[in-house]
Amino acid sequence: MNGAKSLSIVMPAYNEEPNVAAAIRAAAAAASKLVSDWEVVIVNDGSRDGTAARVEEERQKDPRVRLISFPQNQGFGAALKTGLKAGEKSLVFYTDSDLQFDLAQIGDLLPHIEKFPIVIGYRTNRQDHWVRLLNAWAWGRLQYVLFGLNVRDIDCGFKLFRREVVQALPMHSNGAFISTEILLRSQAAGYRIHEVPVQHYPRKAGAPTGANFRVIARAFRELWTLRGELRQIGR
Repeated sequence: MNGAKSLSIVMPAYNEEPNVAAAIRAAAAAASKLVSDWEVVIVNDGSRDGTAARVEEERQKDPRVRLISFPQNQGFGAALKTGLKAGEKSLVFYTDSDLQFDLAQIGDLLPHIEKFPIVIGYRTNRQDHWVRLLNAWAWGRLQYVLFGLNVRDIDCGFKLFRREVVQALPMHSNGAFISTEILLRSQAAGYRIHEVPVQHYPRKAGAPTGANFRVIARAFRELWTLRGELRQIGR
């Protein structure tokens, strides 16, 4: 990768005390091998455990680690869009802080960013319960029917953007709909999206929240709001 490029790695974190320090170290190790200028931005979404303390320990060791903390939980979307907008480098990548991805695979996305403003991963061996797999398939089909969005893995937390893209995109969702919103708005704006296969690993600690009924209900509400908005602007 061209040494002139710089990279922000954004990771939202909610009650990830067992994982976040290792995730930061993995991100730092991957970034150091790929670019000369990088930062790791952790957005602590009002965690009730020691997540913020673990991040602060890593920040004391390396000032390229940044911590943004919400006093109260605001939702995955709020944390993610805050982190994306806060990224200061020429490329902005985001992933989860639960250690379910090999961050060295950022290197598989980087070669495509010169041609495509957005490069996203899709999980080739998704390590989730079959109910979540079914929900993801149905959600993806719905986006294709409603918007013509044709990507393999909408919610894969392994996405790379040119900084000007995330700065230009409006982002309103505070919940799990944020990943879909970003891709739908990117498509509406005419940005080309390239997909790359990535490995996925079982979560070893902590608990996911994406299958919560309230999270899903909120995503549907935000979906219909965005659909109306895009219809009004003729997309």
